[in-house]
Amino acid sequence: MKWWQLSLFGVACTIGTGYFLGSGIAIKVGGASVVLLFILAAFGTYIVFDVLSRMTAKNPQKGSFQVYARKAYGRWAGFSSGWVYWCSELLIMGSQLIALSLFTRVWLPNMPMWLLSAGYAILGITVILLGTKAFERAEHVFAVVKVSAIVMFLVIAAAALFGWLKGNAPEPRFPATSRVMFPGGGLGTWSSFIYAFYAFGGIEIMGLMATRLKNPQEAPKSGKIMLLLLTLIYIASLVLVLTLVPIDQMNGKDSPFQIALNSYQIPLVPHIFNAILIVAGFSTMVASLFAVTTIMVTLAEDQDAPGIFARKTKGKRKVPLPAIGLTSIGISSSVFMALLLPEELFEYITTAAGIMLLYNWLFILLSSGRLLDLSVWGKIKRFLGMGLILAAVGGTCFHPTSRPGFWISLLFIGIIGVLTFIVELVRKNNAMVISLEFTPRSSSKLHPKKSKDEV
Repeated sequence: MKWWQLSLFGVACTIGTGYFLGSGIAIKVGGASVVLLFILAAFGTYIVFDVLSRMTAKNPQKGSFQVYARKAYGRWAGFSSGWVYWCSELLIMGSQLIALSLFTRVWLPNMPMWLLSAGYAILGITVILLGTKAFERAEHVFAVVKVSAIVMFLVIAAAALFGWLKGNAPEPRFPATSRVMFPGGGLGTWSSFIYAFYAFGGIEIMGLMATRLKNPQEAPKSGKIMLLLLTLIYIASLVLVLTLVPIDQMNGKDSPFQIALNSYQIPLVPHIFNAILIVAGFSTMVASLFAVTTIMVTLAEDQDAPGIFARKTKGKRKVPLPAIGLTSIGISSSVFMALLLPEELFEYITTAAGIMLLYNWLFILLSSGRLLDLSVWGKIKRFLGMGLILAAVGGTCFHPTSRPGFWISLLFIGIIGVLTFIVELVRKNNAMVISLEFTPRSSSKLHPKKSKDEV
């Protein structure tokens, strides 16, 4: 790929349900102050991608951040980093499937969510089975569709601001009062920080794909342009949404962009935008599928997962069927959860997925401290990035919407931590046994004294 193709790919992997639907949760919890939080999240995301792209340019690796964690801190770090990411992407896929189901129920209100989730999951696996090149081409098309959707919204919102559209919407006015800027107080704003970061989730997949660049040295430029574009369109669209829609009309089940468009009498546009939301959600779900499959193959090749998951089919495509099969089992669990908790699941899983993703970003920043020769400003940025990430994670403890997701993430971290300890203990014991087997015994035992008869 060329650098601009990787930028386009990054847009496709990032813009999705985390922004189109998750921003509604952020506004509901934190009010209009989320605009400031998105700016801070963009800065934190830039810091993470900056060090990741520099490590990629210095030493391109198929496993990206998982390999860098292993090089920086040892096998335990590679094992835990890879599995934390695998679990986070699994949760992200679950939230995306639920969001896709919610969007589709606009047209099919009586269709069970679990059935819709299962259909999208099967379709996503089919795209992955077609191979990496087909996946890349599909994501490039999806990126154009997503950017076009946001541009379409910006144009319609601007027309509404100038009074060119008719409808039952209230008079456009940006919520500048403290009551609507901080409806939940300081704790409410703090708690919504995680959703701003979640909207930028996907940059780590650019690290996995950077090995396909014709010139890996262009990885930093690709990420900077992509993040600049994302930040501009995110902030512009959020400001317009908050200007057109009162805060009390926001909820976590509908996209704020849909709520804004539904207030005006525009034939077919709400349905067109809903279709685009489905394309956006499906795109990020397929990207997550690709990411978990790739990281599973890398873990298996590094002996951090059963070796069977590194096997690929013969031929040009070389599809890792066992790894895709394991991912399919994970998706099935997400569909099952959608059946059990159709209403509350999206908010809980979205929060847990965002937190797990930030744990992995924290690992990237920690690894960069050992693998890169950072300047004084680079070291300051690194600590600022870690501070922003820890602030976003800490804020989830103070709101009933985000608190369950925090405990879910801790449960996953605890399980992975125990498994890491067990695996390292087994490795040390095996290494000790091998060492004893090859340690030379005393010379008297190796060359026993012969008797006179033997002489």
